Amino acid sequence: MDALRWLSRTWKQITRKSPFEGEIQPARIPLFSPFSGRPTLPFPHPWNYQQPLRILETFFHDAGEINSSSKHNRYLDVPGFAPVFVTRDPGVIRAITTATGDKPGQFDRDTLPSTGIARATGKDTLLFSNGTEWKRQRKLSASPFGKTSLFQPEVFHEFAETFRQTVTKRLEILQLRLAESGEPKFRILLEPEIKAVMLELLTNNFFGTEIPYDDLRNRFVPALERVIDHIVSDTVWNRLGIPIRKMPALTRGIAQAKRDDADFEELTTLVLEARKTNRGHWKQFKSDSPDEKLRSNIKVFLAGALEATTSYAAWTLSHLARDPDAQDKVYAEVKDMTDYSPENLEQAKYFSNVLEETLRLTPSLYFLPRQATADTWIETSDGRKLHLPYGTHILLDIWHANRHEDHWGIEKSGSPATEFVPERWTELAKRGGSSKDNLHFGFGHGPRVCPGKHLGQLEVALAVGAFVKLFRFQAVESRLDARAGVSTKPADGVLIDLELR
Repeated sequence: MDALRWLSRTWKQITRKSPFEGEIQPARIPLFSPFSGRPTLPFPHPWNYQQPLRILETFFHDAGEINSSSKHNRYLDVPGFAPVFVTRDPGVIRAITTATGDKPGQFDRDTLPSTGIARATGKDTLLFSNGTEWKRQRKLSASPFGKTSLFQPEVFHEFAETFRQTVTKRLEILQLRLAESGEPKFRILLEPEIKAVMLELLTNNFFGTEIPYDDLRNRFVPALERVIDHIVSDTVWNRLGIPIRKMPALTRGIAQAKRDDADFEELTTLVLEARKTNRGHWKQFKSDSPDEKLRSNIKVFLAGALEATTSYAAWTLSHLARDPDAQDKVYAEVKDMTDYSPENLEQAKYFSNVLEETLRLTPSLYFLPRQATADTWIETSDGRKLHLPYGTHILLDIWHANRHEDHWGIEKSGSPATEFVPERWTELAKRGGSSKDNLHFGFGHGPRVCPGKHLGQLEVALAVGAFVKLFRFQAVESRLDARAGVSTKPADGVLIDLELR
């Protein structure tokens, strides 16, 4: 059956017949197109893998004037290989993410872009697994991060207070550095400080470890940064599939990567040891599985949560650093806030809009990978249908969907799609659109939504709110570009001038 399917698909590819059916008809793009002006080739290779946003842009090169469904839906079809379907159509993105799960015929999370992550953390994780194994991993590891667990009043207030104390302590150090400089303003690259605080919140506050801040800041954060960079390159370069820990240290780079991997293992061990004392949020883990069964997922949470929350906080502060009016409006709402409960954040309408707009315009998860496990029909909320054949690799291009004028521009939201405009969300509410029509997919969507969504929102709201209460800050560079790897971040590393309020 597989051989016949392969032969049928290959014949269609050779004869250039579209593998897709329905009202939505994606346009085929060429594998090579010299002199076309495309940003790069439409697949990752050793010379472009560090520019994933440009690879996604390539699929929609010259699509600006098209008025058909192919404007936002493209595919690459190379004979002998499964087709690659890329969409920046929010309706299609929502339909596919909603139909991703463990039931027969539903979409899987495509593991192809995650091979480097699996080699660094293990394959038995909530991130990498699919089907019944994914369901088992979710039950095993995800429940403590859920809204029901995290926002129980007696749990939340104790947890949020430890978060607040940690953030306050770190910001007081920044205050002291500013005072000791003797200058009214102090220039600082903020991303390293954000990473250290976010890792401390995760390890010491959430998991209840007692790792000294200097060790987190100077040892574990740099090691995790290099591990994450290695994950990206390993996905492209490591065709033999050998984990770094099993490679001989033949070069300085491999030797350093092996040391970083060992530090990652030690950090994970320290987090797991806190489980024995039931400290932090470990008491919410109901599983009686041994530590080693949780190790891979804890590694994913450590690396993934650090990346996602750093990205979210860094982008929020970068946008506010370039918009003093928005910064002042946030300050007016948070200056007297001490409890960052969901109820209080709900009352801080403008601050909530800032956070939503950050996730829309600059999402950490810039694409979501999926794969068709069967010949599957999807239907969008406006009734459009698309047939995706078995095996199709699917890239849900969140970054460009959220930045396109057709979906988020003046006609839809009252403001240009590529601009940071927190008021956009007030305007959308006035227009009475359904929340389902205004999804930005900042934490994914559907059954495989990011399990750390609520924890990340709490961490970022607290860190950004506390920062705005203490400092005025301005970006050194007016231009705000993105760099992307596992997640997206501001290219300038959040270089700002700050002063005390």
